[in-house]
Amino acid sequence: MKTGTQAQKIKLLVLDVDGVLTGGQLVFGPDGEAMKVFHVHDGLGITAAHRAGLKTAVITGRESEMVRRRGVELNITEVCQGAMDKVARLEELAVKFGLALEEICYIGDDLNDLAVMLRVGLACAVANAAVEVKAAAHYVTTREGGQGAVREVVELVLKAQGKWDWVVESYQHPDSGVTKQ
Repeated sequence: MKTGTQAQKIKLLVLDVDGVLTGGQLVFGPDGEAMKVFHVHDGLGITAAHRAGLKTAVITGRESEMVRRRGVELNITEVCQGAMDKVARLEELAVKFGLALEEICYIGDDLNDLAVMLRVGLACAVANAAVEVKAAAHYVTTREGGQGAVREVVELVLKAQGKWDWVVESYQHPDSGVTKQ
């Protein structure tokens, strides 16, 4: 099945965090707090996905206040942290939203994402993902994790669904609302 055909069915976009929404570096402050760097293009991509009616979720094995805050700021539908079993969390999301796994897109970067990627309708890997993850992906982004890869996947999905032009048009009107990045 072609990537475009798979993308047409997507209703939920699920993201890993470290290496996908961030560049994968872990930076710790003087008091031990973890700091993360997020790219505004990915933030706008998530907002555009919401405008087009897609739901979004994060599944990450780590716990981070920064991820919680970013999730709130971008109105990410579900933020699942501390997920040691990402497949179980994926299945919970599918049930919660009444979706088949083929209606879910997942973006990952490393070996702990493989089990989820093998179950979803559209598995995406960032450009700097592990070789095995790229091999399992239906689509590999041209951008690296934390550098707009999520935005690239959002565009792919929305263009396949015929919604991209409408989303772009919605940003051209001052009454279209505030957009977080």
